[in-house]
Amino acid sequence: MMSTRTSEQAAKKLGIMMSSRSSSNGQAAKRLIIRNLKVAPRNEEDNFLSLWKHIDEAVRAIHESRPVSMSLELLYQSVENICAEKKSSMLYSALRQLCEEHIRREVPKLTLEMNDQIEYLKLLNRHWEDHCSHMVMICQIFLPLDRGYVLNNPLILSIWDLGLDLFKNYIIINKTVQTRCISGLLTLIDSERSGELIDRSLVKSLLTMLYKLQLYQPIFETEFIKSSEKLYSHEGESLLQTFEIPEYLKHVEKRLNEENNRLLHYLHPSTRQPLINCVERNLIGEHVNTILQKGFDNLMDDKRLDDLKLLYNLLSRFLNGVEQLKNFYSQYIKKRGRDIVINPEKDNTMIQELLDFKEKLDLISECWNNNEKFTHALKDSFEHFINQRSNKPAELIAKYIDTKLRAGNKEATEEELDKILDKIMVLFRFIHGKDVFEAFYKKDLAKRLLVGKSASVDAEKSMLSKLKQECGGVFTLKLEGMFKDMELSKDVMSAFEQQLQIKTSLSIYVNVLTLTHWPSYTASNIILPPEMSQLQEKFTEFYKKKYSGRNLQWQPSLGHCLVKGHISPGNNKEFQLSLYQTLVLLLYNAKDDLSYEEIFESTKIEENELKRTLQSLACGKVPILTKSSKGVDVHSEDIFKFNKSFTHKLYRIRINQVQLKETQEENQSTNEKVFQDRQYQVDAAIVRIMKMRKSLPHNLLVTEVVGQLKFSIKPADIKKRIESLIERDYLARDEQNPNQYNYLA
Repeated sequence: MMSTRTSEQAAKKLGIMMSSRSSSNGQAAKRLIIRNLKVAPRNEEDNFLSLWKHIDEAVRAIHESRPVSMSLELLYQSVENICAEKKSSMLYSALRQLCEEHIRREVPKLTLEMNDQIEYLKLLNRHWEDHCSHMVMICQIFLPLDRGYVLNNPLILSIWDLGLDLFKNYIIINKTVQTRCISGLLTLIDSERSGELIDRSLVKSLLTMLYKLQLYQPIFETEFIKSSEKLYSHEGESLLQTFEIPEYLKHVEKRLNEENNRLLHYLHPSTRQPLINCVERNLIGEHVNTILQKGFDNLMDDKRLDDLKLLYNLLSRFLNGVEQLKNFYSQYIKKRGRDIVINPEKDNTMIQELLDFKEKLDLISECWNNNEKFTHALKDSFEHFINQRSNKPAELIAKYIDTKLRAGNKEATEEELDKILDKIMVLFRFIHGKDVFEAFYKKDLAKRLLVGKSASVDAEKSMLSKLKQECGGVFTLKLEGMFKDMELSKDVMSAFEQQLQIKTSLSIYVNVLTLTHWPSYTASNIILPPEMSQLQEKFTEFYKKKYSGRNLQWQPSLGHCLVKGHISPGNNKEFQLSLYQTLVLLLYNAKDDLSYEEIFESTKIEENELKRTLQSLACGKVPILTKSSKGVDVHSEDIFKFNKSFTHKLYRIRINQVQLKETQEENQSTNEKVFQDRQYQVDAAIVRIMKMRKSLPHNLLVTEVVGQLKFSIKPADIKKRIESLIERDYLARDEQNPNQYNYLA
């Protein structure tokens, strides 16, 4: 129990006043009166200085990388107390001054003379890293200042930004430091471009420093791009003179990959566009024509697909790069294609070379990234050069198809043959003289059908279907008629054999053809043996009775026979012969020696045909006859003997049918027929145009006629047809203007 005196003393200490009064028991009662505690007024300035003293010491220790005596929590509390006393402005100014003094003391250390650039960059980087680590700790201590005073004053830098600003203005902006820093960085990057290994982490750290200080673009990137421009400009000019184009393209790709790698590892992404543009422009853009002129044709000739794909990818980065590449591509096709087409010495291999060329271009087309411009360029260029030599490609395409569809062609299966025909149709689309193709194709088809040399009816009809799909039903009408005639001939022969009462060792098969569907053949009045002549007359009688009003005109030039021959005892053979060869050999049943004149008088075969026939029998691989004169040429004085010593390992022997080989006269005849048909088409086009226009000047009429025709024609030939139409009173010259034509209704 506390005594009264003691209680009073305690109350005084607590600021409590005690008073007394009488109680019921006569003792004085104590009363408690509580008053406010009076605190002595404090000096705020002294309090700030007291707190700042500890903070100042801590910041200096951080700058000097010494241990801080106070804990960060107490320092943080001190900053918070100062901010609570509304001394934030004083605290911010004091911190700024302290940091500024420290940065100023660092400047002399970075302006000392140093010969080693890398060591200097390492020194600068250490100062930067130390500065950043110091500012991180300072920011932690002054966080209340950042969150309060700085946040509410947008014109004031944050503690971190304050540190960056001081480092930037006192160190990096310093001319000496800046020059050494940028020079050192550019030297390191140049060393890496030369193939040396460098400390990429050092470069990255310093470039990150410049970016954070907002100096990356103004003091580094500008100089870096200038340095890159100089390097790649010189490199592009020098390497093009020493490198082959494939090697040069790979070098450009390597350079682009290297720069992209630098962007990935230490350059800022904002440098990508100017840097990559610099490399592309100096190594490719400035030298597009040189690259294409020096190496494009070789790349195409050698089918360097990877290099062509790389070339396309590089040029596609420029506005007109792809267009220039397309133009060179088109020129290449025209030049190489013209070399194939225009040279008569290559006629035998022209179509196969064109197919190989087209296949090569199709393979290369994959390099153009499915760009339609190159597809159109291929078509236009092919169409241009393939028609440089009028009519010949069309003729040779027809003959090439003939070699593929002829019996004995074992080069391909039916599936492979169909693919070959598809490729041929691609060439067919490019030619203008489709009427020339039709004429030669019809002539060759007739031989295949009539001589039985077609490899496959399915293949023939497949080709016919492709032509019909490409050119329409009118184009294939006569060709389809030829197949119908062959089918009808089977029915006719079946009926004839049923009515034929005479059974002989000689049999006949006749193809009855519609004159308008088939090529025209020269009439021949050959002398047939009595047995053949008798069967021929019987068939004529049968046919006229079955189809009254129809006339038959016999065409023996494509006839062929299977003949049994008894050459000597025990030496029996079967011969596959043309009708002309058969007529000659049958003469030797009566006589072993015959002169040229005797053979001619006995057969009446046309002289040129007879010479080729005798040549095939006496001078070919199967010499069933012997000739009196030496050499392969047949003369009218020659004597031909039957070769009784003839032997052959095969029982059935085919002797080459010389009459199937196309002669120059046949070619000329076919072309003349095409020209005649074209004249009618030109006349029809002129009349059609003039009927619609009524009056036209010469030049405009020629232009419109060329536009309507599907084949190429010279203006001089059109002028001849106009003159012909004037003579026939379809057109008339204008009386006042001779170059003006009027249509006569």
